Amino acid sequence: MKQIEVQIMGQNYLLGCPENGEARLQEAVQKVDAAMCKIRDIGKIKARDRIAVLAALNLAFDLQERTAGDLDAPGAAQPQAPTASSEIAGDAARPELSVLLQRLDTALGTDGRLL
Repeated sequence: MKQIEVQIMGQNYLLGCPENGEARLQEAVQKVDAAMCKIRDIGKIKARDRIAVLAALNLAFDLQERTAGDLDAPGAAQPQAPTASSEIAGDAARPELSVLLQRLDTALGTDGRLL
């Protein structure tokens, strides 16, 4: 397996890459980097781990919506992905996100690191 070095939100990572998968991996890295930088640039959340979790939630939500085909149905409501700003503002329309973030805070404890 080939290894490539990538940069996400200013930090370098060495990732394993399957044969003929470098372009797809680079595209995924760009999506993750863009999602994390967007959350960071809002300026309210500083912890890299929280930024990563929110970005992962947003990307997973988008993927789930696309694979469910809900967006292609005529007249279907356009659901909004959870965002860092809704968490910061305490958006009551997203109580499941608040609960998930509280569970994350509890699980991370005082060290604040996922790894």
